[in-house]
Amino acid sequence: MEEDAQHEQASPEVQKRIQESFDRQGLMGHLGARISHIGPGRVHIVLPGRPEVTQQDGYFHAGATSAVADTAGGYAAFTLFPEDTAVLTVEYKVNLLAPAVGEYIEAVGTVLKPGRTLTVCRLEVFSVKDDQRKLVATGQQTLICVS
Repeated sequence: MEEDAQHEQASPEVQKRIQESFDRQGLMGHLGARISHIGPGRVHIVLPGRPEVTQQDGYFHAGATSAVADTAGGYAAFTLFPEDTAVLTVEYKVNLLAPAVGEYIEAVGTVLKPGRTLTVCRLEVFSVKDDQRKLVATGQQTLICVS
């Protein structure tokens, strides 16, 4: 069942709303991140590896990793919000499980509990190297629907 949800696409209207909002984010543009999937309650964001997003030992920086995780969760929630609303993060926590190395990292935000006001999301970040995915960070987030 979850496998099917990973590939389900949001409506064209929701995809357009999410992409337009994402395109206005200065930080995501600065980092070079892009959305790779928009589904109902699920968004994937890819961040290519390059020196500007790494720390001193060449791993993806925790700040960059956390930023794309937060953004993926925020937009996952936003896919379920009414059209004339906005999304803001109330809180999030990320556990870094392993150094993130590879061609890119992929953050996946998945809605666990939607709500009229507050929504809770699971955050996962995978590093991808030679077509091998490795879970490098996990977390949870609470978001608010703002009218």
